[in-house]
Amino acid sequence: MAVFAVITNPSIDAVLRDPRIWRGSANEHEVAFVPSGHAGLDAALPHRGWTQGAMTEILFDVDGIGEFDLVLPALARLTQAQRHVVLVAPPYLPYAPALAARGIELGHLHCVETASEIEALWAAEQCLRSGVCAAVLCWPRQASDRTLRRLQVAAEFGNALGFAFRAARAAANPSPAATRIQVRAEEGTRLRILKCRGANPPALSIPLRPAVAHIHMR
Repeated sequence: MAVFAVITNPSIDAVLRDPRIWRGSANEHEVAFVPSGHAGLDAALPHRGWTQGAMTEILFDVDGIGEFDLVLPALARLTQAQRHVVLVAPPYLPYAPALAARGIELGHLHCVETASEIEALWAAEQCLRSGVCAAVLCWPRQASDRTLRRLQVAAEFGNALGFAFRAARAAANPSPAATRIQVRAEEGTRLRILKCRGANPPALSIPLRPAVAHIHMR
């Protein structure tokens, strides 16, 4: 009769729980996540939502096609739990009444204004790293691989959700972000997962527009 030895090693278990480790299709260890609020997207993502301690790039061609709608349900969930969400140098002024109507607790939503792209990236990194921000959103216009890697590491250190909204042309370049999603205006608004750490991206795009009503920042 075969005898199997069971080896328990807390350090190995901790490594296997790290969302940066790809275990193929295995999903035996739970990874902390926040549901995106979009059923089709949650079903396609390896951890059933936005992975905590990770950066997500949201790539889009035209402002206002649904890129901000994509994260609103998660932000509502976090602010309702009295956790802090920070918008760093958004390109438009957030329209508070519309955000409140979508469930955002405005007392836990913060907007940081900066004088330059360098300051914005620095502020985003510090907020991610702080450990007191549940989610940090930024809109880098020009970001090097090194800069994005610093944001990814900061998100891991602070166990925060990081979202970087970037032009669709950035999809042609590699990125250290854990997840990359492209938002496209085709047959409504659809999502294509370009990269998701922990699994292979699904081949088919995911419809978004039918599930949401767009909010534009003024």
